[in-house]
Amino acid sequence: QVQLVESGGGSVQSGGSLRLSCVHSGHTAERYCMGWFVQAPGKEREGVAGIDGDGRATYADSVKGRFTVSGDKTKNTLVLQMNRLKPEGTGMYYCALDHTCLWAVVADETAPFEYWGQGIQVTVSS
Repeated sequence: QVQLVESGGGSVQSGGSLRLSCVHSGHTAERYCMGWFVQAPGKEREGVAGIDGDGRATYADSVKGRFTVSGDKTKNTLVLQMNRLKPEGTGMYYCALDHTCLWAVVADETAPFEYWGQGIQVTVSS
């Protein structure tokens, strides 16, 4: 059974940094896609950043230049380095994995990835 576990969330002041990690287990596929999503209070879950099946990183416009996503397949880990955080970045952050790679992380609607973590809270105060 595929499992994803997020860590690294917390509270930070505006302009600060946090590093989220996601460790995944329970699958053996060589090719898969992963992403980070955020759900702010009262809003739909939306894509923040991800890595596609060819290893290319994609970002939402709102985080370009501030966030960096990286993956380490030898450690089954996906990391999101978040710098210069803003209060609107507050929300529950979810790590997700998909074997089909049919869906873009950053899209108008939440990508229907196959597997999701439980989520981790990030709070950015002004």
